[in-house]
Amino acid sequence: MKKAWSISTTVRNPERLRNFLITLKEIQNREWNHETQIEFQARLVKNRFYGFGSNQFYNNLPSKLVDLLQDMNHEITLDEAMNILEKRNYPEGIAIRGRTSYKPLEKIGLVCLVNKKIKITSLGIYLLKDDYDLGEMFFKSFLKWQYPNPVDRDFKDSEIYNLKPFILTLHLINEVNKLCKVKDIKEVGISKTEFEIFGQTLVNYKDLTDQAKTLVEFRLALRALKTHKEKKEFTQNYIEEFLADFTNIDNNNLSDYSDNTIRYFRLTRLIYIRGGGFYIDLEPRRMIEINALLKTYDGSSESLSKKEYIEYISDINLPILPWQSEQEQKKISDAIKVEIETLESQLQMQENLDAKSVEELRGYRKKLQNIKIKKELQHISKIDETIDALINIRSLDLKPSIALEKYITMALNIINDAKEVRANSLVGDDNEFIFTAPANKPDIECFYESFNSICEVTMLNGRDQWHNEGQPVMRHFRDFENNSAQEDNYCIFVAPKMHRDTINTFWFSVKYEYEGLKQKIVPLTISQIIEILEFIKVLKEEKRPFFHTQFQVFMQSIINLKDEVHTSDEWLRAIPKVLHDFKGSFYE
Repeated sequence: MKKAWSISTTVRNPERLRNFLITLKEIQNREWNHETQIEFQARLVKNRFYGFGSNQFYNNLPSKLVDLLQDMNHEITLDEAMNILEKRNYPEGIAIRGRTSYKPLEKIGLVCLVNKKIKITSLGIYLLKDDYDLGEMFFKSFLKWQYPNPVDRDFKDSEIYNLKPFILTLHLINEVNKLCKVKDIKEVGISKTEFEIFGQTLVNYKDLTDQAKTLVEFRLALRALKTHKEKKEFTQNYIEEFLADFTNIDNNNLSDYSDNTIRYFRLTRLIYIRGGGFYIDLEPRRMIEINALLKTYDGSSESLSKKEYIEYISDINLPILPWQSEQEQKKISDAIKVEIETLESQLQMQENLDAKSVEELRGYRKKLQNIKIKKELQHISKIDETIDALINIRSLDLKPSIALEKYITMALNIINDAKEVRANSLVGDDNEFIFTAPANKPDIECFYESFNSICEVTMLNGRDQWHNEGQPVMRHFRDFENNSAQEDNYCIFVAPKMHRDTINTFWFSVKYEYEGLKQKIVPLTISQIIEILEFIKVLKEEKRPFFHTQFQVFMQSIINLKDEVHTSDEWLRAIPKVLHDFKGSFYE
């Protein structure tokens, strides 16, 4: 029986891999055995990278251990973490949990064993750098990931499996688009349902053409049906029949696996989402690179020993990309310049592009896209769209944490006359948000004539809000303050609601100090951001401007509360009145 390939759902958040790797670094160069496997899992608990905030993890624990885990002022010791895992009473033992946590790091190529000792590879070292690019890391790994491979026993039968999943997915989308063009059907890539059925069940590159034809036949048959009920039944029957030969996937986890795979593949920037989130397609702005990949690699696996495969997948400098020649780089640069010239014409801007590298050109294009977006966001319809998205932030197609960064960035662009609002999130060439900002940077940076600011956002509400956001926010802000060209700097912190520990931490930095100096941190709920946007809409309807200096007055009023109230709780409860009075001041 065959197995459908997939990306492990053990670690659903790609950023979490970095936390696991940071923890593994604590025991690098030690032998990977039963004892270190247990210790690795315990260190994950100690660092609150595993179990923390999970009700499922807390289920079998004594209440005093749950309290210990949630006491953010307590630094968990290794012995305490060991005790917590022992009390969880895993039937299979703790060591297997450690091996399970380690496995995704090994499969991607971030770590390997050399003489049975833990080694962080060049790919892993890259991920641990301050300036790492999550998309670049996954791109370099996915180009080499293959089945069969010597480190994965589940896909070892070379009579069944012969593929590089990421490369073959690009080929499948390309082949379907070509077939559609011949049949005079609009080329839209493949739908998420089609990927569920045909993408992760394509286990041999030799089956590419037949699989693409079957996919198109399925699409045409589905479109011929008239009612939603007919379409649903047809799809369900097709899935059951098509997946009958696969032992590891069924209707219950089919969508889960495919969503996780698409999420990871999207990080490479070679795949983008279209059709209102319904289709995945090849990124049109990177077709020079994609075509070069398709021409160079047919999607088949390579015959490599275990040592060769581990060295290959874990080397950040391999493979040598087919577009790294001077000639190919010029083709890419010329294509980007065409886009830039169009944007410059629309925005009545111009800059000398001759000396810019491909990455510099992409950065400049992103800057122009942001300026264009800011202009578009001044329309009242865009304010309504942003408000609606923030109200329904948990039910959008985009993951809530990513959606919040996207729509708060839009909100900050709407609010006033900022010179630039720069999100540090991972975005595609279409400037659509793919993933949240990296852990070592502010979520959003804002630049004004009179001051600068950062904005940090989170969907967390519980104690983990303080753990994940308290110190990191103040640290990011202090680094920003130190590098800012303005004397006045602010930090806006946005969450669905504020946890008392988070507010208490920010209050101390506002009232007293952080690293020796006071900070200007402004905590606002999503509802308060919506209230501000609704007020901006009213002003626009009345043809009244709203300047960044007026927004600064509002933020400074919240900071000034430190001299009027005595506790963090009083500070938080006073903010709604500051907002109410500020809006009222426009009509005095």
